[in-house]
Amino acid sequence: MPRLSFASFSVAAVRVAAAGAGVSLLLSGCLGGNPPGSPPSESSSTTASPTSGATGSPSPVGHSATTAPSGVYKPADAKGKAQNVPVPVMPELAKENSKEGLEAFIRYWYATFSYATESGDIDAWVAITDTTNVVAAAYKDALERNYAQGRWMVGGKITTPAIEILWTPGASTQEAKVQVVQEEIQYINADGTMGKESTPLSNIAEAVFAEYASGSWRITDNGMIVG
Repeated sequence: MPRLSFASFSVAAVRVAAAGAGVSLLLSGCLGGNPPGSPPSESSSTTASPTSGATGSPSPVGHSATTAPSGVYKPADAKGKAQNVPVPVMPELAKENSKEGLEAFIRYWYATFSYATESGDIDAWVAITDTTNVVAAAYKDALERNYAQGRWMVGGKITTPAIEILWTPGASTQEAKVQVVQEEIQYINADGTMGKESTPLSNIAEAVFAEYASGSWRITDNGMIVG
């Protein structure tokens, strides 16, 4: 995996950037638009899809396995919502308190958010995210709003081509830099009409902060790297 060469960042700078993104959009890779993971606006509907993989089988550090629900997977389109979306499965490695474990967990975390945006089911993402912080709360609100009253999203799949773990031995909270790429998102109203203006494909760098406690990881903050 290529190493990232992003400019240095501070927690404060990341949080400011992320808060601004939360007001506008969700979970994207913010190229010419909104940052990865940043929620869409209220005027329409938000999303991203899971990484495909062998059903129910563990996956290597770079990928998150998925398990397919019964029925044939059908991506969302202008005529209807996604159906039978493969559910991301956390690899065993992602449960380890190690540099490799954190990398696997971060990939899984983005896969759950991608799944939430495509399916409207946020439970897996919420379970491993501190939704009390401003950014995560905005993401959660955007996901819920964009699937309210029969609305849905098309596109928005997320990939994480590169992750650089900034490991601090012995620390309970660790940091990482992540390249987040998100496909274009279209917002569809319940009656099939287009909602807000689509969000273009994005490709940004995000800072991610994770805490290891009681035998598992949890994302405590994230946001676009600026400066």
